[in-house]
Amino acid sequence: MTFPMRPALFALDAERAHRLTIRGLALWGRLGTPGARQVADPALATTVAGIRFANPLGLAAGVDKDGEAVAGLHALGFGAVEVGTLTPLPQPGNPKPRLFRLIEDEAVINRMGFNNGGLQAALGRLPVSRRGVLGLNVGANKDAGDRIADYVTGVTAAAKVADYVTINISSPNTPGLRDLQHGSALRDLLAATRAAAGTRPLFLKVAPDLEGPAIDDIARAVIDNRLDALIIGNTTISRPPLASTNASESGGLSGAPLATLARQKLRDFRVATGAAVPLIAVGGIGSGAEAYDRIRAGASLVQLYSAMVYAGPGLPTRILRDLAALLRRDGYGSITEAVGAG
Repeated sequence: MTFPMRPALFALDAERAHRLTIRGLALWGRLGTPGARQVADPALATTVAGIRFANPLGLAAGVDKDGEAVAGLHALGFGAVEVGTLTPLPQPGNPKPRLFRLIEDEAVINRMGFNNGGLQAALGRLPVSRRGVLGLNVGANKDAGDRIADYVTGVTAAAKVADYVTINISSPNTPGLRDLQHGSALRDLLAATRAAAGTRPLFLKVAPDLEGPAIDDIARAVIDNRLDALIIGNTTISRPPLASTNASESGGLSGAPLATLARQKLRDFRVATGAAVPLIAVGGIGSGAEAYDRIRAGASLVQLYSAMVYAGPGLPTRILRDLAALLRRDGYGSITEAVGAG
């Protein structure tokens, strides 16, 4: 499905188009978001980690890296907006070009490298009054001598202002970052950030490229350290069959081709956690039907990003209307009733 601005945006370099979109949404927010889009349906409301969400659809981290357009993004209908990834110090990220559309596949490859203006700058521009839930996604600087200390710094600051904080150890574009998903490094990180978060809900975002033993290890560590949710997952370094000429670019793949892998990893984590930890599904979600399938497979919430590139700003409300209709078709009175029912 296309949208009116797509030809103009697609005529631009992908990263430039992204920046223009964020600036436009930021301006809309400053103007008070006239014409805001909302799907107010009580069946869509849900509570996860003690947080009340008006609906289960969130915007994944990576769209608004610096918290410039929170009001505008909420006004598109999202129940939650996750800002970031934010690092303690500003960093430019990897060399450009680093963001690529795979139009034929409705996918994106990025190797951004946690480019952001730094944690404190973002915290200073976040709106005090918000239409929906705000999550802050934090990471470590590329050249950090002590990455766990960077995460503690990020969580400590973010926990003062966000509704929840996500620790992102799953980006493939920061060398060595995914090593924190394993063994004693993972446990040390979770113990330190859990203490730093205090009572603020703390989520962990992991990669979709993990296999059985690593999934079981993460599940145990998350439960042992009392984290509040798992986000499954980030972009993949794997390459399913792709048609686009940009398919050979290095970086993390997101969008429609990720759906099959993301569904399977969601099921794997559901089994590994014994449904003891709320799961948030990301990867290849672009319709109400796909969101519903993930919820029935065990997701308490869902997030999207790349599908917005191809379907435009009307996508969140379309997904929510279709999701509400599917719930009612199958006799569910709420999102909670449908979680894991498939």
